[in-house]
Amino acid sequence: MVPADSELLERWRGGESRAGQELFARYFDAVSRFFANKVTSDCEDLVQDTFMACLKGRDVVRDDDRFRSYLFGVAYNILRGYYRKRYRGPDIDALESQAGCDLAPGPSSMLHANEHERLLHEALRAIPLEFQVALELHYWQELTTSQIAAALDVPAATVKSRLRRGRGHLERVLTETLPDARARDGMLAALERGRRS
Repeated sequence: MVPADSELLERWRGGESRAGQELFARYFDAVSRFFANKVTSDCEDLVQDTFMACLKGRDVVRDDDRFRSYLFGVAYNILRGYYRKRYRGPDIDALESQAGCDLAPGPSSMLHANEHERLLHEALRAIPLEFQVALELHYWQELTTSQIAAALDVPAATVKSRLRRGRGHLERVLTETLPDARARDGMLAALERGRRS
């Protein structure tokens, strides 16, 4: 039987380093994917910074069943720090309203299995970062609204609003870039199912 995150976290806190390694291995691909669609370089460093922060703060997680929320909250804060440092501006809220392609142009670091995945990634990068992050955490990482709220340190109502508004932005971008309604609807349906098309 596969141990739950909470069990691995408890064993890790108790000094079992192998449990921590298993926990990181479980989420390595998901955290890598989180950064791959938001930055064109430094992705590996950001992933490493995220796991280092988790290592240092493993005792901070108040609810052992919310490790995923904690992990993606750390990843989001690492991303915010990256953009804050890169753009030398203190107003991260202004940065979050920027689209990912404006902050880090060029999808060269993204790996695309097929054309639809590439188009979906580009569409997500064309919407404001706050919406992109909410959509990806909800659909690809399968976090609930309350888990996303905890990860991003915002109220659940804000998450619901970001999901709704983000989907609207995404639909508009896809409508502009994909004249074929069936392909566009198929992409949105795949997103709804929590799968990357």
